[in-house]
Formats: sequence, C-alpha cells, structure tokens
Amino acid sequence: MPRDNEAHQRTDGGSALVEYGIEDKPDLEESVPLGIQHLLAMFLSTVALPLVIAGAIGLGPDDTAFIVQMALLVAGVATIVQAYPIGPVGARLPIVMGTSAIFVAPLIDIGGEFGLAAIFGAVLIAAPVEVVIGYFFDDVEDFFPPLVTGIVVMLVGLTLIPIAMQYSAGVPGTETFGSMENLGLAALVLVVALVVNQFFDGFLQSSSVLVAVVVGYLAAIPLGLLDLSGVAGAAWFSIPTPLNYGLEFQPSAIILVAFAYVITAMETIGDISGTTEAVGRDPTTDETKGGLIADGVMSAFAAVFNAFPNTSFSQNVGLISFTGVASRFVVAIAGVFLVVLGLVPKVAEVVAAMPNPVLGGAAIVLFGMIISIGLRIISRGAELNRRNLTIIATSLVLGVGVEWRSDTLAQLPDDVQILATSGIIVGGVAALVLNAVLPEEVPPVGEGPVGEPVAGEDPEEALDD
Repeated sequence: MPRDNEAHQRTDGGSALVEYGIEDKPDLEESVPLGIQHLLAMFLSTVALPLVIAGAIGLGPDDTAFIVQMALLVAGVATIVQAYPIGPVGARLPIVMGTSAIFVAPLIDIGGEFGLAAIFGAVLIAAPVEVVIGYFFDDVEDFFPPLVTGIVVMLVGLTLIPIAMQYSAGVPGTETFGSMENLGLAALVLVVALVVNQFFDGFLQSSSVLVAVVVGYLAAIPLGLLDLSGVAGAAWFSIPTPLNYGLEFQPSAIILVAFAYVITAMETIGDISGTTEAVGRDPTTDETKGGLIADGVMSAFAAVFNAFPNTSFSQNVGLISFTGVASRFVVAIAGVFLVVLGLVPKVAEVVAAMPNPVLGGAAIVLFGMIISIGLRIISRGAELNRRNLTIIATSLVLGVGVEWRSDTLAQLPDDVQILATSGIIVGGVAALVLNAVLPEEVPPVGEGPVGEPVAGEDPEEALDD
C-alpha cells in the first residue's frame, strides 16, 4: 500500500509503522469508512459539551438543538481547515476539531451571569490570544510548563463534577429528580462505558462512551424518559444564521475566556506533537503555528456562527496511532460529514433529546478522563517532589474551593466575582505564581534530578546513602 516517506523520518532515529501517511489519499471506498471512524470517535464530546452548557444556563429545547447543530457545522469546517489550510490558518495535519472541554466551566459562569450574547462576545474578542500564541509559541511556552498546564486541566474536570452528578439525577425541580430510574439509567451508561473501555480493544474501545450513550438512549425508551416530539417538526435542511443571539462584551467574561484560550493552546501543542509522532517525526514550526492559529481563528468563526470554541481532539490522535492511518484526506472527509450533519436540524433534535441521566452517566466518564489527562501531563513532565506537590495541593484546593463554595466571595463586586469564583482562574493563577516564586528543589548530593544515581556512581552505594 502507498506509504508517505515522511512517516519514516524520525528525529530520534526511530521509525513508525503507518498504513497511510499524511499526504496519502486512499481510495474513497477506504477513505469514507475511515473518515466515519474519526467522526464517531469525536461525535459524543462535540455534542455532549454544548448540551451540558445549554442545560446549565437554562436554554430551551429549540435553542439547545440549534447550538448542537452549529457545533457540528463549525467542527466540520475547522477540521477541514486544519487538514487543508487557508494561508497560515491550519496545520496541514490530520487534526480533528470539536468543542473544547476547557471552556465548559467558564462559559457556564458567563452564560449564567450575562447570557449567550456575552459568551459569544467573549469568545470572539479573546480569540486573538491563541492566534498570538501561535505566532510566538516558542517564547510563551516556558511560562506554562506541564506542572501548571496539568493542574489547570485537572481543575477543568474537578469543577465539572457537580454538573455531571446533577445530570445523572435528572431535571432539577421535577418530582423524578434523583429517582431510581434516573440514577439507574446513569449507572447503566457508566458501567457500559467502563466495561467496553476495559474489556474490548481497538476502535470499539476508543468509542466506549459513544457505545454506552447509544445503550442508554435505547434503555430510556421503555422507561418513558425519551421525548422525540421535537424531531418530527424539525427541518431536513437549514442554512445557519450568523450572530443569531447577538454579541455582548463584558470585560470579566473576556478575561475568563482569554485565560482558557491560553490553556487550550498548550493542549493543542501536545495534540500536534502526538499527531506527527504517529508518523515518526516531530512537528515543524509551521505546523504548530498553523494549528494554533487555526484554533483561534476557527473559535472566532464559531462565535459568529453561534457555537462554542473549538480545539483539537486528543481521542482522534490516539485513533491515528492505533489504525496507522494518518491521512489528512481521511480526516477532511470526517469534516465533510460533520458539515453535512450540521446542516440537518433533525440530527441536532435527536441529539438534544438525550435524557439527562444518559448525558450525566457519560459526563462522569468524560470529566473523569479530563482529570486523568491532567494527572498524566503532570506525571510526564514534572517531578513529584515537595515543591511541586505543594503547588499542586495549594492550587487544587483554592480552585475547587472557590468553585464549590462561591458564596464565600459574595461580598465582592459582581465583575470581580465571576473571575474570583472561577476555579480555573484562581487555581491556574495560583499555580502560575507559585511555580514562578518557589525555588526549584536541589537534588541531594549523589542523586540525579529524579532521585537516580548520578552518572558514574555505583547504584547500590547511592541507595545506601
């Protein structure tokens, strides 16, 4: 089969086994099912996160379905642009884009305080932050080491736990909230996701949460928890309306979103590296810059078309590594499918009808995975010594504390409250400051940077010391 020569060029002298390289174009009979694989791997996250935000800020069924529809459309366009750039916008890599989990908690805070117009205004105005990082990423990367980035990613997952639990119980304020049917359905989704993830391999494993949601969706029918009444009245095709909710510019909201852009930029850098690693090389400077610029530009595009910020999806990076298919042509096909789905309101209505307990069970897994990703970032890039453990502990306690007990800051001015009660902002700033001011620990004499014997020393003697 065709191979891309670049797939065998690796800076560290290793090699990668790929079926199709980045520039290869498999025949359509192969490309279409491979593209659908990518679509399925990212579909749930792309629709679940807008559902969570919409539900948390109190949107009605029609608005929720419209937001989901726009999320699919924008994700498709952004994916195509990453694969086939427009000028400097795009990495020219097989990167799948979708709604970013980093923004969920900040957007819920903004939407609850100011409404949708302020969300889209902040997303639009703050988007240049990531574009600037793209142009100057070599200079700013040192300010956000794995320790800081990992803490912030963990805080994203931790601050979303109450939302996952609330959805698992059903609709707040109703008689069935917390009923055995609701909790049982959420538990079913959770158990199916865990079983498929742990006891199956390959693509089924990577789509374990999607499989669980399908099972939960079907199980909701006999329980009377599935309402598809909105599907019949939905159109088969519609053209998206830009700025459907208008724009509002709130300084505190813009600051909150700008900080989230910084964190998601670090995440995207990692995903770009993971993508090129699959073909046995490091990313070029142009690829990293183009990918980050696309993140910012396409997130601004998302705001105009009533969707939330987009970023690269890590699960699709894993799918490339597993299948050995790194063709950007294949990923672009996935993008085309997303665009088509985004033009069909009936699809969005079916998704928006997902019962709360089904979404809650899936959210427990998804948000838990975010926490584990943060842990992995820290463990791979930071030593767990006294200094770093102090930074981790202090930042997490402050971040989770202000998020879960925001009433302790009720005396602050409203504009300050939205920043001071954001766990991501408070915990992230704490991590940045502590990392900057606390002195690095010096390894004991006779030990390397992670407690290993120094070169030339007898390991047994070092252990005796």
